Amino acid sequence: MTLKQPFQAVVSEHGPTVLRVCRVIVGPVDGDDAWSETFLSALKAYPDLPADANVAAWLVTIAHRKAIDILRSRARHAVPTADLPERPTAAHEREHDDLIEAVNRLSPKQKQAVAYHYLAGLPYTEVADITGSSPDAARRAAADGIAALRRRLGGQPIAPRTSTKGQHS
Repeated sequence: MTLKQPFQAVVSEHGPTVLRVCRVIVGPVDGDDAWSETFLSALKAYPDLPADANVAAWLVTIAHRKAIDILRSRARHAVPTADLPERPTAAHEREHDDLIEAVNRLSPKQKQAVAYHYLAGLPYTEVADITGSSPDAARRAAADGIAALRRRLGGQPIAPRTSTKGQHS
């Protein structure tokens, strides 16, 4: 019988990956909100999660839904403002401005496939389940996204995050 780890351990283990995924999909400011919403929802549902469930895929699925909610909300609610909000200015974000800009130019399907496969380390079958596509379509979207990033970044190598499960199918 497999015992579930405490929820705090789940947050510690998977929190950074979920945050990266959220920030890629909706940006740094809304990414933090999506991360919070993800773990609030996960906290409520965690007691009913089977002990043998793939927790990473489960969390990325929740994060995907929260990110989609934020994107839909953006589309419905344009908020005019006299002052532009401050953009995060952390040094590590400035170092990667070219990459962030290139990722933001990807289509939504490519951005999601790249984030879920390369950042979260999920196999294409799970990426397909999350995005509502086939594994072949998820693989194609990720490959096209990586190819577009390589073109935009001048051929700089983009190494995939190695999966802790060794699954890239």
